[in-house]
Amino acid sequence: MATLSKIAQMIRPSATFAITNKAKQMAAQGVDVIGFGVGEPDFDTPDNIKEAAIKAIRSGFTKYTPSSGTDELKAAICRKFKVENGLDYKPSEIIVSCGAKHSIYNMVITLCDPDDEVIIPAPYWVSYPDMAMMAHAKPVFIPTSDKDNFKINAEKLDRAITPRAKLLILNSPSNPTGMVYTEQELRAVVGLAVKRGLFVISDEIYEKCIYDGWKHVSPAGFGPEFKAKVLTVNGLSKAYAMTGWRIGYTAGPEEIIKAAGKAQDHSTSNPVSIAQKAAVEALSGDQSATAKMAAEFDRRRKYIVDRLNKMPGVSCLMPPGAFYVFPNVSKLFGRKLMGVDVKGSVQLVDVLLEKAHIAAVPGAPFGADDYIRFSYATAMDKIVQGMDRMENALRTGLA
Repeated sequence: MATLSKIAQMIRPSATFAITNKAKQMAAQGVDVIGFGVGEPDFDTPDNIKEAAIKAIRSGFTKYTPSSGTDELKAAICRKFKVENGLDYKPSEIIVSCGAKHSIYNMVITLCDPDDEVIIPAPYWVSYPDMAMMAHAKPVFIPTSDKDNFKINAEKLDRAITPRAKLLILNSPSNPTGMVYTEQELRAVVGLAVKRGLFVISDEIYEKCIYDGWKHVSPAGFGPEFKAKVLTVNGLSKAYAMTGWRIGYTAGPEEIIKAAGKAQDHSTSNPVSIAQKAAVEALSGDQSATAKMAAEFDRRRKYIVDRLNKMPGVSCLMPPGAFYVFPNVSKLFGRKLMGVDVKGSVQLVDVLLEKAHIAAVPGAPFGADDYIRFSYATAMDKIVQGMDRMENALRTGLA
């Protein structure tokens, strides 16, 4: 029998994909499951983007491209950063990868040596710690809760920094909490990280999903000393309903981007040529579909938070960004729900799936066992049905 590497043995399966796959298996067996698991917009990719891909196929744009992305797409990304974020980058400071997840992974393995520390605020996106471990680095967590709006401050960061600290990963708007850092908060936190010599990955994939007048801020724009240390990651999956197209990108210092390009040379090579043509249209073409999607997410957000806060044992902050809610369900622990002992978020999610046929994601894999995550990137009628099922389960099945 083959012996797996230590890294292969340490890496955990993605909790979001695991719950989604289980829900799909139940649906294939005829169970009517309402899925709140995967973070995937239920909208179709806008037609102008699809047409750009079709045109690329018909024109024969189906060969290898430069490993780090086409010049055309890099130029479109530079324009996007300048117009929307006030950031000045050259194409040589841009790398295009196979999704924002791949972009982050490239940065982690490019920057981290064995035993370096990667500081990660918790709750965190489930892949961050495993990416650190795949680089033989050590994830270091800074816990937060709904009492501090799931955000760290400079004081908490300062206490977490050791001589081995190399990298801070920040995600705003956040998955799983939907929280957004203000400019003042980012200046304090990222400013301290830069002062202490850390690199910062600013994961901005949910940039276009922001509500209530909140403003997205890119910390790389705070000054030259920030730009020298901040790697800005973004992509097309969430804003343009292009999850399957797998286009993400990173902007940063040329030396780092060039080194990440070498890693990409020997792993994936170029992102899909056709998807790159579609990405140019997404970034440069009509943006009205993105605004419409954000408006619909906003409507769903307000509904699901209102419903959750009316349920026994549940409390939920109103998130100003992304398309997730992260309710506190700890008051349900230690009780029976529909005859099942609920000891934590994993058990709660399991009973909701098995008994009420609702697929949510436990908070434990996000580093926050007192919570569970619902994605409201699904149709409003499904959200209504799902909330009805959950409320009925809690009002009739709690003991």
